[in-house]
Amino acid sequence: MENWQIQKAKNRFSELLRKAQEKGPQTITRHGKAEAVLLSMKDYRKLMRKQESLTEFFQRSPLKGVGLDLNRGKDRGREVEL
Repeated sequence: MENWQIQKAKNRFSELLRKAQEKGPQTITRHGKAEAVLLSMKDYRKLMRKQESLTEFFQRSPLKGVGLDLNRGKDRGREVEL
């Protein structure tokens, strides 16, 4: 990710936009501190698309329906001498 001082970003906006599209997110700084990021529309849409829930993830798992025995045994462990 390339850093752009705010004045340089304003003066060379077309180049900033092209780099965001071709090379990925571009950081805009003010007084050396990151203040904003310019993303391509493709990257933005990827970030904004709906994330599936954990339940949905497990429902489409190839292991769905596999019978796992999740019952815990009654064993209390062994006695330890002190």
